[in-house]
Amino acid sequence: MSLIDNTHIVMGNNIDQRPDPDVLLAHVQAQERRATRGKLRIYFGASAGVGKTYAMLSAAHKLLKNGEAVLVGVIETHGRDETAALVDGLEVLPLKTINYRDKTLYEFDIDAALERRPELILIDELAHSNAPGSRHPKRWQDVEELLDAGIDVFTTVNVQHLESLTDVVGGITGIRVAETLPDTIFDEADEVVLVDIPADELLARLKTGRVYKAQQAERAAKNFFRKGNLIALRELALRRTADRVEDDVQAYRVEKSINTVWKTDAALLVCVGPQANADHVVRSAARLSKQMNAEWQAIYIETPTLQKLPASARERILKNLKLAQDLGAKTAVLTGNDIAQTIVDYANQYNFSRIVIGRRKAVFNWRTTLAQRLAARAHNLDLIEIGGESNHFEINQEPRSFDQKPAVIDGANLGKRRVLRYVYAGLASVLTVIIATPLLAVFNLVNIAMLFLLTVVLVAVRFGRGPSVLATVVGVLAFDFFFVPPRFSFAVSDLQYVMTFGVMLAVGLITGHLTAGLRYQAKVASHRESRSLALYEFARDLSGFLQSEQIIEATQTAIQTTFRAKATLLLPDDEGRLQLPESAAIGLDMGIAQWAFDKVEVAGISTDTLPSSPYFYLPLVAPMRTRGLLAIAPENRSWILIPEQRQQLDTFAALVAIALERVHYIEVAQGALLHMESERLRNSLLAALSHDLRTPLTSIVGISEALTTSKPELSQKQQVMTQALHAEALRMSALVANLLDMARIQSGEVKLDLQWQAFEEVVGSAIRISAPQLREHQVQTQLASDLPLVNFDAVLIERVLCNLLENAAKYTPEGSRITLSVNLLESDLQVMVYDNGPGLPVGKEEAIFEKFTRGERESSKPGVGLGLAICRAIVEAHHGRIRAANSPDGGACITFTLPLGMPPKMPEFDATNAIHEGSPVITHAKRQEQ
Repeated sequence: MSLIDNTHIVMGNNIDQRPDPDVLLAHVQAQERRATRGKLRIYFGASAGVGKTYAMLSAAHKLLKNGEAVLVGVIETHGRDETAALVDGLEVLPLKTINYRDKTLYEFDIDAALERRPELILIDELAHSNAPGSRHPKRWQDVEELLDAGIDVFTTVNVQHLESLTDVVGGITGIRVAETLPDTIFDEADEVVLVDIPADELLARLKTGRVYKAQQAERAAKNFFRKGNLIALRELALRRTADRVEDDVQAYRVEKSINTVWKTDAALLVCVGPQANADHVVRSAARLSKQMNAEWQAIYIETPTLQKLPASARERILKNLKLAQDLGAKTAVLTGNDIAQTIVDYANQYNFSRIVIGRRKAVFNWRTTLAQRLAARAHNLDLIEIGGESNHFEINQEPRSFDQKPAVIDGANLGKRRVLRYVYAGLASVLTVIIATPLLAVFNLVNIAMLFLLTVVLVAVRFGRGPSVLATVVGVLAFDFFFVPPRFSFAVSDLQYVMTFGVMLAVGLITGHLTAGLRYQAKVASHRESRSLALYEFARDLSGFLQSEQIIEATQTAIQTTFRAKATLLLPDDEGRLQLPESAAIGLDMGIAQWAFDKVEVAGISTDTLPSSPYFYLPLVAPMRTRGLLAIAPENRSWILIPEQRQQLDTFAALVAIALERVHYIEVAQGALLHMESERLRNSLLAALSHDLRTPLTSIVGISEALTTSKPELSQKQQVMTQALHAEALRMSALVANLLDMARIQSGEVKLDLQWQAFEEVVGSAIRISAPQLREHQVQTQLASDLPLVNFDAVLIERVLCNLLENAAKYTPEGSRITLSVNLLESDLQVMVYDNGPGLPVGKEEAIFEKFTRGERESSKPGVGLGLAICRAIVEAHHGRIRAANSPDGGACITFTLPLGMPPKMPEFDATNAIHEGSPVITHAKRQEQ
C-alpha cells in the first residue's frame, strides 16, 4: 500500500505554479466518464417538509416547457396537496407491485424506466430501502443504474440520511435513522441544490398540516420536530453543503489551472478496536477526513488476546472495517503483541502524521491508556481522540430489515474448547509429577524443577498463554507438595526453597509468555506464508497454460483449496454473453452474473447488489477488457468481509484475467501465423497455376478465333459452338489473369508506374473497355469541372474502374443505371461507382473485399470473387482507401479515394527561342494556323 500526496516543488523563494499532471489527468478522465453518464441533481435539506420535492417538481415543469422529456419515477407526497398538484401535467411511471408475506408493496419499476429511457426521471427519497424481491436493496442503487444508462436523475435527500452523520443526528434527536446512503453518492452528484427554511417557518408548516397529517404531525412535534433539533439539523445541512461547494471550487481551480500552491493534507490513520462504539469512531473519522480534505485508512491490530474474542465480537470488527471501506477508507488487518508500538511503526512506515482513536478510560488507575502509550512512543505524531456517542437512542437502532433472522451463537463451543485447554494444562502438570516421582532417587531437586519448566514450555507452545500460567502455578505447588522436604505438605524446611519457588514461578511465567507470543507470531507467519505460497503456485501454474480449459480447472481447484469455496469460471462468447458450463453448481444466477460482467462490478454476498445471493460474483478485469467472471460459493459467508481474504481473492482474479488474456492473444497470434502461411502457400500456388495455364489458354483463344474464319466456312451450328468456345476461352483467360495479378500484388512484385495525368482520360478508357459488359445498362458519368492532375498508375487504376463497372453490371438487372462520379475532397480525389440495383447483402460491406468472396454465394454469374480484392490491393498501393455502402439510388456503392498531392509546375517557354529551336509545341501551333 502507498499513499499519494500532492507536494509543492519549491525552488528558492518561488513555488512551481504548474498544475499537477496526475490531478489534471484524473480530472480529464472523470470528465470523460461523466460524458457518457447521466447527470444527478440532489435537492438537499435539513429535514422533511422544507420543500425539496416541491422544488424538484417545479424545476421539472420548467424543463418540460423547454421541450425536455420528463418522467416521474416515484414521488412521495405524504398527503401534501401543494406537492400533489405539481405532479399533474407530468407523465408518471406506474409502480411495480411486489407481494411479500401476504402484503402488496409498491416500488419503483427500474426495468420499465430503462425501457422508456427518458431524458430526465424524478426519483424521490434516495435513501429509501426497497422491498425484498427488488433488483437492488436500496433506491440509490437503482439511481446508479439509471445514471450508467445515460439517464439524468433528480432526487431528494435529507441530511440525517447521510451515512457519516447518522450517529451525530442520533445524538441530537435521540433517534437513530435506519435508512442511509453512502456519502460518496452525495459527493459525486453533478449538482446539489440546498432547500432551506428557518426552523420557525418549518414548525408553522407542521402545525398547518403542510408537512404531515394532523395525527402524525402531533407525534413529530413531540419527538423529531423540536425547534432545537431543527436548528441543529439545519446547521449540519449548511455545513455539509459548504463542504460540497468547497470541493466544486477546488475542482474548478484545478480545471482552470488557477492554483498557485498545492496544499499537502495530512493523512489520517484510524484505529478500529473491538469496542462497541468503534462504528462511531469510523464515522467521526470519515467526517474529519472530509473536513480536512485528507486521505484516511482504518486498521485493526489483532493481538493474541484479541484473537480469542468470541465470533460475534470479531464479526463486529469486520463490519466496522467494511463500514470504513464504504465511507472511502483503505483498510488493513495487522498483527502484533503491542498495539501501541504496532500503530506507531505503521504510521512511521506509511507517513501518517495523525492518528485517530476512540477515547477509553483505564480500568485500573495503574494501567496506562492506549492514548498515553501512543503519546509516549510518538512525540512527532498528532493524536486525535474521538469522544463516545450518546446512548439514549430509541430501541430500534439497527437498520430496517424485512426478514431478519437471529444470529447463531457459537460461544458454548468456544467456551468448551477453552476449558479443555486448561484441563489439559493441569493434567500435564500431574503427568510431570508421575514421571518425576521415580526419578527423585536419581536426580536432585534442581533437575526435577527443570522437568516442570519443560512442561510449562510445552503447554505454552501447544495451548497458549493462559494454560501455561495454570501449568506454572500447578507445577510450583506440585513441586513443593511432592518433592520438597517435608514431602506431602506445603511446609518448607529450608527457606532457600522459597527462593526456588519464586524463581520457578517467575521463569515459568516469563517462559510461557514468550513461548505463547512466539507461537502466535509463528502462526501468523505460517498463514502469510501459506497465502504467498498459494499465490506463487497458482501464478506458476497459470504461466504454463495455453488453453482456457486448463485455466478453468486450475482456478476452481485453487479457490477450493485456498478459500474452501466452490468456484465457477464463466467465460463470454463472441457477443459478450456469459456461457454456463455443464459442471456449474445449482443456484448460480446467470442474470446476476451477466449484470456484474457488463457493469464490471462485484455482486452477491456482502455487496450492495443482491447481498442475499449465495454466490459472490467477481468480474475478471484484464488490462484490455473484462475476460470473464468468477462465481464463488463460500462455506462461510463472513470470510468475504475479511480484508486480507478479499485482497487475496482479488489477486487470484487478476492472475486469472491476465492468464485468460494471454491465452486469447496466443490464439490470435497462432491464427495470424496460420493465416499468413496459408496466404503465402495459396499465393504461390495461384501464381504457379496461373502462369502454367496462360499458355494453353492463349492457344485455345487463338484456335477458337481461327475456327470462325476457317475455309470452307463452318455450318451455322458449328459457328455458334465456335463462338461460344471463343467467349468461354476469353472468360477463362480473364480469370487466370486476375489470379496471376492477385498473386503478383500480394507478393509485392507489382511496381507502380506513377505519373501525373488527367483522370478523365482513364475514365473514358475504362468505359470503352467495359462497353461489351455495359451494353444492356445505362451508364452516366459525373465529373467535377476542375479536376487537377493526379499522380497514379493509369493501367492499374483503369483496371480498378473496369472491375467496378463490370461488377455493377454483373449484379444488376438489364436496364439498370450505373453512375461513375468523380469529385474533389479536401486532400483526396473521390471516385464513386453506384447503381440502382438490389444493393449489397446486409453485413457484407467489408467482406466483399476479401479474396474469393462473391456478392451471391450460389449464383450462375461468372467470377471467382477476386475483382474487388484486386481493387482494394491496387487502391491501397496508391495510399488510398476503398469501401462499400448503400448508394444514393438505393443499390450498391463502391467508393475509393486517391491522394491529390501537389502537381509539378509546367516549365515556361520563350516563344522566340522556341520558334528558332523548332519546338514541338510551336510546330503544332503552326500546323493549326495553316
